[in-house]
Amino acid sequence: MTLIKAKGYEFNLTPIRDSYDRRAIQFKNSIIAALKKAGITEDDVDIDIQSNARLAGQATAKWYSEGYLMQYSHQSQPKYAENLCVVLKVIEKEVDALIRGEKPFEDFITTFTEKKDIDKTRKEAREILGVEPHCLDLDLITKKYKFLARQHHPDMNGGDAEQFKRIGNAFNALKRELQ
Repeated sequence: MTLIKAKGYEFNLTPIRDSYDRRAIQFKNSIIAALKKAGITEDDVDIDIQSNARLAGQATAKWYSEGYLMQYSHQSQPKYAENLCVVLKVIEKEVDALIRGEKPFEDFITTFTEKKDIDKTRKEAREILGVEPHCLDLDLITKKYKFLARQHHPDMNGGDAEQFKRIGNAFNALKRELQ
């Protein structure tokens, strides 16, 4: 088992060793069932299953509610099916908190609301911070951010307020994705 930290939650993930495609479909159906508990209809949920769930790949669940596009993606695991399992576990935990009254629906919306061009924003953020296009190492991203933030801080000699702001926004976009 592997201890996973995602979206502020910790849970154990058992590596998948067989039936990847079938399991991916089961995870998709479970995500839809969990979101139904939150009042979201199946027609408002979009989960594209990768053609070979055994291969590496980012898993994403998108859904609409009250005019908001919400989504959650994960890609730190070696197989698409395992990434989809992480997406399922995070959504289940958030929906459970919502049902138990520990989290208001507005916070649920805020947790998952993303801009429509979020993938482009994340790609640009990685370029600004000078990390690889598919870097998922939050520690490395944080180190790069701190270095660049010190270098471009407006109070430093040669600092640039606009670049400092861009660096901060880039870090926040990636931090939201990876926490």
